[in-house]
Amino acid sequence: MKKIAVFVDVQNIYYTTRDAFSKQFNYRLLWQELMAQGDITVANAYAIQRSDDQQHKFQKALKHIGFEVKLKPFIQRRDGSAKGDWDVGITIDIMEAAADVDTVILLSGDGDFDLLLRKVREKYGVSTEVYSVEQLTAKSLIDATDVHHKIEQSLLL
Repeated sequence: MKKIAVFVDVQNIYYTTRDAFSKQFNYRLLWQELMAQGDITVANAYAIQRSDDQQHKFQKALKHIGFEVKLKPFIQRRDGSAKGDWDVGITIDIMEAAADVDTVILLSGDGDFDLLLRKVREKYGVSTEVYSVEQLTAKSLIDATDVHHKIEQSLLL
């Protein structure tokens, strides 16, 4: 049976599906689709820790589905902007998991991950898949992955 590792850039998926469709991503449906393809051995969702009930409910729902939710503190800068970047954490976790799985699946449209996907395919021979909103995804990321799944209405709530 195919071993699958899934990594979700929660902020990226939240904002891109909201901006493109004014809807939320259906993580439960994704989980069911992936379970049908193989054994999910790693499933990490990377989020920002905020103290609001909506976030807590969402994170609880992700855990209930089967994701390990990794949280980073929400940092408000003096200029009002916010920071909560998981790129390095996601990269480290993917590099560590890639040796033990057949497929690495990334949910993000962030072009910074293109090099990572090329590297794990080259070094570990894994296949890579990306789920993202096509018009809000870096072309370099789409070009770097074996399979690009467009997030469309069917994967939204």
